[in-house]
Amino acid sequence: MIIANTVPNGRTYPGLFLKTMEHQTQCKEVRCPIQFVLEIVGSKWAILILRELFSGNRRTHEFLHALPGISTKTLTARLRELESYGLVNRKVFPEVPPRVEYSLTEKGFEIQPVMMSLKQLGEQWLEEESCNCPMDSNVLVGSESLSA
Repeated sequence: MIIANTVPNGRTYPGLFLKTMEHQTQCKEVRCPIQFVLEIVGSKWAILILRELFSGNRRTHEFLHALPGISTKTLTARLRELESYGLVNRKVFPEVPPRVEYSLTEKGFEIQPVMMSLKQLGEQWLEEESCNCPMDSNVLVGSESLSA
């Protein structure tokens, strides 16, 4: 029996199904680097939280103000996730009431060029002038690393 698969153009290719299944099996064993990064920053709010942190340290209420629609519970969950991956640092100040401040780690800053590319592509696709975005190079913390 010959296994064949039909592709969108209507042609049938014998053995294509087996090759596709073999590739899917390999992908499960070897992680795709793009998929790996997207698992970390691909949630609805993670990328926007990182965007806010490129402008400097933030407290919980500042995130809630900058990201309308995010709940405190979701914000806390995403921040803890990003912290567990080593992208965000959480500093608790010994005060009453306790004050918590979030900042990017060195590893967190590594995504900055990717974020700038996403911003530029978004502007191109929207065909708009530059927006008032925390990713503008004149407000980025550590932006001198981008010009080097």
